[in-house]
Amino acid sequence: LETAFSALYTHLVLPGIITLDKLEELLSINPRERFGIAACDGDMTVFELQEYTVDPAEFLSLGKATPFENMKLIGKCVATFKGGKAVYESK
Repeated sequence: LETAFSALYTHLVLPGIITLDKLEELLSINPRERFGIAACDGDMTVFELQEYTVDPAEFLSLGKATPFENMKLIGKCVATFKGGKAVYESK
């Protein structure tokens, strides 16, 4: 999950296979509708659209296995807000 947006943005949006709006629909809007999760004001994730190298040692999750290790991707999560309050900010 920690590389989902980055991998899809890098390999689908940037080459023009899908639009950024379509990626938002697939990763955010459709899952909310499918599972009945209401969108709340002030909920958002901020991505820095710069290239970075995937390093599983930096993952916050316990799972460190990834096929993207050492791959250069674009779109690293730098902050997440829930109800307008920061619940994650990169260091």
